[in-house]
Amino acid sequence: MTTELVTLERRIAARPETVFSFFTDRDRWLSWMGKDGDFAFTPGGAYRTNVTGDNHASGRFVEIDPPKRVVFTWGWEVGIPTVPPGSSTVEITLEPDGEGTFLRLVHRGLPPEARAPHREGWTHYLDRLVVRAEGGDPGPDRWMENAPA
Repeated sequence: MTTELVTLERRIAARPETVFSFFTDRDRWLSWMGKDGDFAFTPGGAYRTNVTGDNHASGRFVEIDPPKRVVFTWGWEVGIPTVPPGSSTVEITLEPDGEGTFLRLVHRGLPPEARAPHREGWTHYLDRLVVRAEGGDPGPDRWMENAPA
């Protein structure tokens, strides 16, 4: 097993098409992660999003295969200098699971010191995504509440 990976899985009580839309629609993306952002949801398209406070993530979409798969590069403009924009890759795969969806997130290319914080971050945000995709309201992002204004 490669140690550079962060892998998380979730079962979501929503169809793959619904879950997929939370990775390809600006307002839906920002409903579970981030407070602002610009996204070009096409292969090669860039994105930049304010995840928490002054922490901006940016990269490019590599692959968009509705409603099965989204791949994008990832990195931070400031804060975690070992993960600059576009230096790592996030792969989201969605598989039908009865009336719901099995989601797998694999984040590749992270240096050792960045793996635990990214696992924590993706755990936090995927939990919010599950609530939102199932039609609920995850409430205010507690990480945003603690961020500088």
